Amino acid sequence: MRDAFGGILNIVFVTIFLLVVEGVLGLVVNYTKAFKMKNNVINMIEQYEAVGCFDKSGNTACVKRIIDKAQEIGYSPVSLKCPNDFTAVKGLFCYKESIVDNKSNYSSRANIYRVITQVDLHFPLISEIFGFSIFQVSGDTEVVETQS
Repeated sequence: MRDAFGGILNIVFVTIFLLVVEGVLGLVVNYTKAFKMKNNVINMIEQYEAVGCFDKSGNTACVKRIIDKAQEIGYSPVSLKCPNDFTAVKGLFCYKESIVDNKSNYSSRANIYRVITQVDLHFPLISEIFGFSIFQVSGDTEVVETQS
């Protein structure tokens, strides 16, 4: 009887180990998707010089390309939670516009955009204890000159 309990205990340890490894691998894959999405959004904002990239209807070329890239890499956060001073676009990313102070070097309005994407995580205990704000990826664009 003692050997039976030892075998069950070993199976429990192996199962817990496999669940932890699977969870870590899932987190890495989802973090990679969020990181790629952040880079894509930043590239689109810089390429289109922020024109039409923040349209909530999704009818502009910039937003359509962002949505296409999100579908291509399989990025679709369940519930995007933006910080207070950020704005969500199509449930895919959050952004905040910051005006550059040194306007003498720029002929028009110069802005920097901070972009946040969210790692899609489905572990109930982790999301309740830590919250999703820990699992967000953020980045800034280069200076983008827009027409006033």
